[in-house]
Amino acid sequence: MLLVDVTLQDGRSFQGTVLNADLHSDIAIVKIKSSTPLPTAKLGTSSMLRPGDWVIALGCPLSLQNTVTAGIVSCVDRNSNDLGLGGMRREYLQSDCAINAGNSGGPLVNIDGEVVGVNIMKVLAADGLAFAVPIDSVSTIIEHFKKNGRVIRPWLGLKMIDLNDMLAAQLKEKDAKFPDVNRGILVPMVTPGSPGDLAGFHPGDVVTEFDGKPVVSIKEIVEIMGDRAGIPLKVVVIRANNIRATLTVVPVEVSPVM
Repeated sequence: MLLVDVTLQDGRSFQGTVLNADLHSDIAIVKIKSSTPLPTAKLGTSSMLRPGDWVIALGCPLSLQNTVTAGIVSCVDRNSNDLGLGGMRREYLQSDCAINAGNSGGPLVNIDGEVVGVNIMKVLAADGLAFAVPIDSVSTIIEHFKKNGRVIRPWLGLKMIDLNDMLAAQLKEKDAKFPDVNRGILVPMVTPGSPGDLAGFHPGDVVTEFDGKPVVSIKEIVEIMGDRAGIPLKVVVIRANNIRATLTVVPVEVSPVM
């Protein structure tokens, strides 16, 4: 059992117990015992955010208590790969709020005072590039904690890209054998020995159905998989020359630090 010191805004200090933690997202649940009721923050819905929306970051940068900075949402689904981060795919809220050491773990709130994210990092070599874990993702992590005692992340071993009209047209121009599809998830690379490789995925496949449901984005595949590691899932792909194939893939659970 991990114990931590917790100091509230009013100066009171408590010993907190870390009930659960997810290293992959850097999110943890800490419990403290107070003889009086504690204030709570209302959770918003990060999926409702749009670029340009105003947000406010709260925290204690450089140990300066009760610091508030404001900015706008720059991107609602910044991919971890865009930031050069390895491991499993993660998505962040990007804002131009000024955050520094001490802001990590603090709330990102909308203009209604609802928590829409948890501030987690910034780009040191640039100004106005701050990132937060979306509160919808945090809520999902908490549900995993309640259900499984940990966050289960199924892994397919596939590099995936959301297909759109322009990308499909470019690929078709380069290779006339590219399938006649404009929507779906392109698989440009398959990790050798991975569940995707064992299932028979080929580079260039376009996923159009996953577990019996039409899909057009990676996010939909992640949501469909949920925590179903070890469970066979049917996948429909369209291959070169418009060949349709149905594959059965069995995702495996990834390491928490992967």
